[in-house]
Amino acid sequence: MPAAPAGCRRTLVERARWEWRPADGGDPAALAEDFLAAHGVALHDLARPGARHDPDGLCGAALYVSAAAGALLAGAAAGAANPADLPEVAVVVYGHTPTPPPAAPPAAGWWLGDWAESWTPRQHADAVRAVRAAIGRGDVYQVNMVGHAAARYAGDPLPALARLGALPGARYGGTLTGAGWAIGCASPETLVELAGGRLITRPIKGTRPATAAGRAELLASAKERAEHVMIVDLERNDLARVARTGTVRVDELFAVRRWCDLWQAESTVSATVADGLGLADLLRAVCPGGSVTGAPKLAALDRITALEPVGRGASMGALGWVAPGRIDLGLTIRTAAADGDRMHVWAGGGITWDSDPDAEVAEAAAKTAPVRAALANR
Repeated sequence: MPAAPAGCRRTLVERARWEWRPADGGDPAALAEDFLAAHGVALHDLARPGARHDPDGLCGAALYVSAAAGALLAGAAAGAANPADLPEVAVVVYGHTPTPPPAAPPAAGWWLGDWAESWTPRQHADAVRAVRAAIGRGDVYQVNMVGHAAARYAGDPLPALARLGALPGARYGGTLTGAGWAIGCASPETLVELAGGRLITRPIKGTRPATAAGRAELLASAKERAEHVMIVDLERNDLARVARTGTVRVDELFAVRRWCDLWQAESTVSATVADGLGLADLLRAVCPGGSVTGAPKLAALDRITALEPVGRGASMGALGWVAPGRIDLGLTIRTAAADGDRMHVWAGGGITWDSDPDAEVAEAAAKTAPVRAALANR
């Protein structure tokens, strides 16, 4: 499970599970918070100190929120239909077991077919042009465009998805599974973390090949820096909605980090958590993440709904760990999901007025290439 306590991962056992799909109705954020409280993980007031970790009792819970669920929490349309048969929200509560479960036997007979793209490079480039036109009209400042691909598979998908967690820079590497579905994550990006009474987000925007020339080009790019700072401002605003007044700050701006064979620019924004803030309100404030939507967020979500041909599924949402006094949710970029017969991947990038359509298509391909290679065991 991504972001689960490292010392507990071999001793975790599932205690309770809740999954949500739109047909279930209700507010998924409030329902998730209530479900967690009913099973011993109280997150109604994140400013209160958490209980001491009990190595013989409950540990915490894995939490997954899809991009579509995040859009609903933000007050926007959910967008196109999810191409994968997955829940939109899942909560799995874990306790400790004194006897670690036996390791699964090696999987045999894994086969992954050819990828079928949900849009052609031409259609992707046309979507970039449509975003640039919307920026020219003043409708938006930036929109993140995401493409999808699916491939048939045979065999157990879990070992393939687990390989994503070993990719270099996968801060949120791990898997989450359910009946007939599984998610694998190699994300480097923090959507929101609660540590020591402060909320932290680490938006990533700006990509170049991981070479000396690529690093220098990223640092010198006025376009990438402007795109990045725009999202940092958006994240500052998101945190300000759930923080003590006057406590939001940018701790680090435009630091270059490496993920696989790419350089990416990352900033750190933090704030002191407001008294009485619960998990549900925190999710409403930060989901879906600004770096995978755009600015202004609701206007960007409208463009996404109009232009992307299929839903974002497990990607561009949240996946991580929650416990009293601790939250650590990664943004599900570099993420894949399996349903009953297909593997799904997504990739994209932020579009600004200065974006070149062909370069944006190439950037999305560069981001998804290591994920596809790991899934195919290459």
